[in-house]
Amino acid sequence: MKLFWHGVWWAVAAAVLAAVFLLYTQPEFMVQMANQLWSCF
Repeated sequence: MKLFWHGVWWAVAAAVLAAVFLLYTQPEFMVQMANQLWSCF
């Protein structure tokens, strides 16, 4: 059972990393994030 949960956590981590990578490939998302960052200052 421990091996199963270990695999599940690796799959979840891989899915999160893939989602972040896909977001960073969209220029509009990067511009929006930069604007939000600069609006803090």
